[in-house]
Amino acid sequence: MDEEKEYYSLIKKVFDILAPFYDVVTMPFSRIRDKVFNFTDPRNASKILDIATGTGKQAFAFAKQGYDVIGIDLSEAMLKVANKKNKFGNLKFEVADATNLRFEDNSFDISCMSFALHDMPLSIREKALQEMVRVTKTRGMIVIVDYALPKKNKISRFLIFHFVNLYEGKYYSNFVKSDLETLLRKTGIEIKEELPVLLGAGKILKGIKI
Repeated sequence: MDEEKEYYSLIKKVFDILAPFYDVVTMPFSRIRDKVFNFTDPRNASKILDIATGTGKQAFAFAKQGYDVIGIDLSEAMLKVANKKNKFGNLKFEVADATNLRFEDNSFDISCMSFALHDMPLSIREKALQEMVRVTKTRGMIVIVDYALPKKNKISRFLIFHFVNLYEGKYYSNFVKSDLETLLRKTGIEIKEELPVLLGAGKILKGIKI
């Protein structure tokens, strides 16, 4: 599909440029990383997969608590930054396509994806979620962190949408207006809890593989 080819080409170009500055640009999101860990509450988990790990911020939040973590990303440039910062023996990074993971079925206790789905066209989004479900153990935990809009306050919805739309890519608008929960159920994820973040401009969804 032309749209998918455009996506892969765009991801490489954009993140090759952004990688050296990414942690500075995304500074407002930094506090969310520990919040995701606390909300996830891994407890008995032994293996965690962080999909679209970028420069590794979310993977580090899990690894520093002692969990075995693998972070995967399409961008070699982003992972180069992540590897330079990686001081954990229990964390490994590797280049991989979220739509075609090398891992066997039911490999991970927890799979997490942060601020990645909104950058994907729908066809890629669906494939990535299907792979995420496949490699997660049955009744294992799946965590999705991404943009959202406040549900009740129309003014806030309007302001947040138009503000984020100024700097996000072409797929943001489609993503944030779509029914994410229905898509997650379709791919085998049952949402158990939701936590708004970024004043309603984002949310953390915690579910299980069914």
